[in-house]
Amino acid sequence: MKYSNLPNTNIKVSKICLGTMTWGNQNTEAEGHAQMDYAIEHGVNFFDTAEMYPVPATPQTQGRTSKIIGTWLKKTNNRNKIILASKIVGRPSDYTAHIRTTGLSSESIKEAINNELKRLQTDYIDLYQIHWPERITNTFGVRDYKPSPEDEWKDNFNEVLYELDKQIKSGKIRHIGISNEKAWGTMRYIEESKKGLPRMITNQNAYSLLNRTFEGDLAEVSLRENIGLLAYSPMAFGVLSGKYIKGIAEDDARLKLFPRFARYSSEQSTEATKRYLKIAENHNMTLAQMSLAFVNQQPFLTSNIIGATSLVQLKENIESIQITLNEDVLKQINEVHAEIPNPAV
Repeated sequence: MKYSNLPNTNIKVSKICLGTMTWGNQNTEAEGHAQMDYAIEHGVNFFDTAEMYPVPATPQTQGRTSKIIGTWLKKTNNRNKIILASKIVGRPSDYTAHIRTTGLSSESIKEAINNELKRLQTDYIDLYQIHWPERITNTFGVRDYKPSPEDEWKDNFNEVLYELDKQIKSGKIRHIGISNEKAWGTMRYIEESKKGLPRMITNQNAYSLLNRTFEGDLAEVSLRENIGLLAYSPMAFGVLSGKYIKGIAEDDARLKLFPRFARYSSEQSTEATKRYLKIAENHNMTLAQMSLAFVNQQPFLTSNIIGATSLVQLKENIESIQITLNEDVLKQINEVHAEIPNPAV
C-alpha cells in the first residue's frame, strides 16, 4: 500500500480508501465486516461513511452503514488502526427529509455528530465532512451553474466553522473537510478559516475517466491551497469495470438494482468506456485496474475511495495501487478525453 498525509496534518492515510455506502443494503453486516478485515490486512487504514448511508437513502436503512462499522470496531478493537471519515447531509431535500429538514446550524451539526458517534461506537471521528453545499449549486450530475430563484440560503460559512471548531475542541472530531463542493465554496471556507477558525483539509468529489471536471478550477485550488481530493465513484458506479458493455453484469450489480443511477450511462459515456476498455486490453490490464490507476497517480489526490460488493472486487481494487500508467497509456487516455470530454458529470 502507498500512503499520503491528510493535508496540513501528520495523519497518514492509505491512498486507497474503503468506501462503505453499499453496506446495509447491497451488503450484509457480515460482508461489511469481511471487507474491513481484508482491507486492514492489505494496508488500507482509511474508511469513509456518512450519516445518510447506505445509498439509496431511505428512512428504513438510514445509519445502517455506520452501525456495521460500529459493530466491527467493538468486535475487533481496531479503532486505533484506522482513520475514520464521516459526513453530515448538506441542503435539506425530499431525499433526506427522514434525517432532518433543517440546514447546517450549530444544533444540527452537534446532533449529527453525536448520533454518528453512537452508531460508530467510537469517541471521535478523524475527518468530518459537509456532504454537499447547503446552497443550490451544480452538484450530482448537473453540468453548469445557474442561479436558482428558489435558493433561500443565507451565507453561514462562519457559523458552520464556528460549530465545527467547538466540536474539534471537545475532541469529538479531529479535522474537517467538504464534499461535492465547488471552487467558490472551497475558497469561501478558506477565507473564513483565516478568522481563527479550523481549515477544511479535503474535498470529496466525483473523479474518474468519465468525469474529470475536478481538473478545472478545483485542481488549482487543491494544489495551491493544499486541499486534497478524496475521489469518489472512480469506477463510475461500476461502468468502468466494463461489465455492462460486455453484458456480463450480475443481477445484483448496482445499475441493475438501481437503474435510476444513470449518471454514467449516457451514449457518450458508453462510447468513451468502450474506447478506454480497448486501451486497457491492449496494455494487458483490466479496465478497472487502468481506471483506478489513473486516479491513483493524480498529483492532487489524497485518497481514492473504492467501493466493492464482493471480496473479489475489493482485491482487484486494492491491487490497483501497484500499477503505474506509462506515458503511452496516458497519451491514449487523453486522446479519448479530448474527443469525448467529461461525458458524465
